[in-house]
Amino acid sequence: MTTASDALADDLRERFDGTGLRIGSRSTPLARAQTLRVITAIEHLVPGFEMEIVDFQTSADLWQGDLSQLGGKGNFTKEIDRALMAGGIDIAVHSMKDVPGDVPLPKGTEFGAYLERGDVHDVVVSRDGRQLADLPAGSKIGTSSVRRRAQLSLYRPDLIIERVRGGIDSRIKKLDAGEYDALLLARTGLERIELDHRITEALPTTWTDGETVSMVPAVGAAVIGVQARTADEPVMRLLDEINDPSTALHTTAERTMLHMLRGHCNSPIAGHAHTTPDKQLSLFGMVFNRDGSRWVRSHGWGAVDDPASLGAWVAGDLLRQGARRLIMATQK
Repeated sequence: MTTASDALADDLRERFDGTGLRIGSRSTPLARAQTLRVITAIEHLVPGFEMEIVDFQTSADLWQGDLSQLGGKGNFTKEIDRALMAGGIDIAVHSMKDVPGDVPLPKGTEFGAYLERGDVHDVVVSRDGRQLADLPAGSKIGTSSVRRRAQLSLYRPDLIIERVRGGIDSRIKKLDAGEYDALLLARTGLERIELDHRITEALPTTWTDGETVSMVPAVGAAVIGVQARTADEPVMRLLDEINDPSTALHTTAERTMLHMLRGHCNSPIAGHAHTTPDKQLSLFGMVFNRDGSRWVRSHGWGAVDDPASLGAWVAGDLLRQGARRLIMATQK
């Protein structure tokens, strides 16, 4: 008896006869590790299916300055997007936190799959094993994220926060060389390149106004998205099979909020969705100014079958509280 999976495998082998599925990915160690997760998911579904990775060194990877001066997060994806639209690759693998919220996806493409979400915590990696609370005033903290900068400044304005670019491994080399006293990084990124043993402290994801430093995650944190041409029907069916429905719901809620806020690459916007024990969809959103001295926040709940409406409600609530002014101020 032929199953739906067998039929899909036959269609894919016919579609890619003699060529193999070409997977576009950034060339960093983290991007390669994420792409291998996609390959593993596809191989589990279609054993023996031929695939190849096509590496891209993007504009953002080559740029060492402030990303906003280059034009924003779209520079992490634009070269890969062009190759996808031109037929040079068949699917593209992205970290969803790097996919901009103020730039539409290229016409005729969409994200067909989101792999199961990893750990969303931000973490501290310090040179001498000290936690944030133990670092003396004037310690130098490295981060490339305005979201992290704003939230850390809210609690520890006495620290010196400086931009650090490059892959996770190169950032840790700069830490070990004494350029920084500590780094703020994503736990999942460290886990995916097997550097999680360097973690000094995991920061809570729930915002508080007390003394404990917390970090509300980035929109799309720890989510691997797989993009394809919508007209490529066998590939879109394949992506639907490897898609994690819960992650898709949560990502849709978060990114709907981000789109409505029209957040650019320099916007300190945080957002995290999850499903509650009583099966409601929860979304927490925050918008900060650059130094964390002003912020607005919103928390909403909605039906799990309508994540876009929840994302729109939270975005609307943030805008009513003045989020647009905070976002516009970071463009100056």
